[in-house]
Amino acid sequence: MSLGIILAILAAVAILAVLYGVGIFNRLVALKNRFENAFSQIEVQLKRRYDLIPNLVETVKGYMGHERGTLEAVINARNQSVSNLQRAAANPGDPAAMQALAGSENMLTGALGKLFALAEAYPDLKANQNMAQLSEEITSTENKVAFARQAYNDAVTNYNIYRQSFPPTLFANFFGHSQDAELLDFDDAQIAEPPKVSFS
Repeated sequence: MSLGIILAILAAVAILAVLYGVGIFNRLVALKNRFENAFSQIEVQLKRRYDLIPNLVETVKGYMGHERGTLEAVINARNQSVSNLQRAAANPGDPAAMQALAGSENMLTGALGKLFALAEAYPDLKANQNMAQLSEEITSTENKVAFARQAYNDAVTNYNIYRQSFPPTLFANFFGHSQDAELLDFDDAQIAEPPKVSFS
């Protein structure tokens, strides 16, 4: 075999290797963009939820003035969740940011659950039209958060599976995909017993 043929074969192999590497890079980028987009859907719904909470507290405050500790707990949990959402939105999939967001969301869900449970003892509050509308909107938003979170977790799982598989795992670190993306999991106990928001 002549030197020219050997060089041509080596060049063809090198070109195929580069093209294969480009394919892996493009797939990693596409999968990362998918889970980042899925997280942005969670962000939209959580922001909506956070915007509803001050209105809820204002509505409840007139009826439950002596439950100041509960109202403050809801506002503090909301503010913590807003801060953690901003951190998570800056780097979706980051393990520390996702865990902080999940933790603050669990606290907020617990605080809202306590607020709604206390509100059951106030018939005038239950009959308040604004309260009924807010509770319906919060329930609807909670459902949308759950669907968005499932889509995000599915996208993260697809990214992680591809990143960990062979041969993409050989290239992932080199292409800047050095760690798995973190799932967004909420406390199972909170999910098993969602806050009661029915005021009918």
